[in-house]
Amino acid sequence: MKIGLVLEGGGMRTLFTAGVLDAFLDKDIKVDGVVGVSAGALFGVNYISGQKERSVRYNKKYSNEKGYMGFYSWITTGNAVNKDFAFYKIPFKLDKFDEKEFEKAKVDFYVVMTNIVTGKPEYVLIKDVFKQMEYFRATSALPFASKIIEIKDKKYLDGGISDSIPIDFCESLGYDKIIVVLTRPENNYKDDKLNFLYKLVYRKYPNLVNRLVNMGKDYEVVLKKIKDLENKEKIFVIRPPEILKIGRLEKNKDKIQKVYDIGLNTGLKEIDNLLKYLNK
Repeated sequence: MKIGLVLEGGGMRTLFTAGVLDAFLDKDIKVDGVVGVSAGALFGVNYISGQKERSVRYNKKYSNEKGYMGFYSWITTGNAVNKDFAFYKIPFKLDKFDEKEFEKAKVDFYVVMTNIVTGKPEYVLIKDVFKQMEYFRATSALPFASKIIEIKDKKYLDGGISDSIPIDFCESLGYDKIIVVLTRPENNYKDDKLNFLYKLVYRKYPNLVNRLVNMGKDYEVVLKKIKDLENKEKIFVIRPPEILKIGRLEKNKDKIQKVYDIGLNTGLKEIDNLLKYLNK
C-alpha cells in the first residue's frame, strides 16, 4: 500500500501543518509521497527529514530579524520573505536542513508552482533540496509580496494560484491512500478583493490574471471535491478546528507557537482515526 500526502499552503497558518506533521513523526506515520504547495512545501520537507519542531523553532527564533521577512525585506529586496536569509542562510547555516535524512527517506516530494505565462501549475520532483532551493522560492512566491522567480527561462509565482490543494495531481500518481492537511477550518473560503490590482500589476500576463481573479471560485470547487472524497472515505482530511488567528507573515512568537500547538494537538487526536483509514 502506498500513501500520498497533500499539504495546502497559507503562509504562517501552515504552522498548523507543521504541528500535524510533528504528530506524525511522534507516532511514526510514514508516507510514500508528498505534494506540497507554498508554505506546505517549505514546512513539509522537515517531516521527511525527520526534523521535529524545526519549522516552529526557526520561525520563532528569527521572527524579529528584519532581514528575514516583512516590510523591511520587501522594500529593500522586492521580496517580503528574504531570499538570502530565509532560503539560504537559515537552511544552510543557522538551522541546518538535514539533506542526508531527506534523501535517505526515499519519499517522492513534489512542489507546485504557477507558470505565469501559461497560468498553469507545474509540478517538480525534489531530489536535492539544497540544489533545487529556487523551486521552493517559486512555490511560495506570493503575488505582490515577491518578485517573479525565473528558473530555466520560465517565470513562476506561488503554486497556490493555480492549484491550491493539489488533490488531482496526487490522485494521478496512483497512491492507494491519500492524506490531506488543510490550513482553513471547514466552510472557510478565500475572499479576495484584489482583482483590480491583479489586473494592473500583472497585465502582461493575462493567463496569470485569469487564475488570480478566479482563485476563490477554484478554491470552492476543490474543497467540494475534497469533502465528497472524504465523505466516501477515499481520502483522510485533517483541518484546523477553528480559524487560525495568525498573520501571513506573523512575527508574534506566542501566536506562532499557538498555531503550531493547535496543529500538534489536532494531529495527535486524529491519529487513531487516521490509522483506521490507512488499515482499511
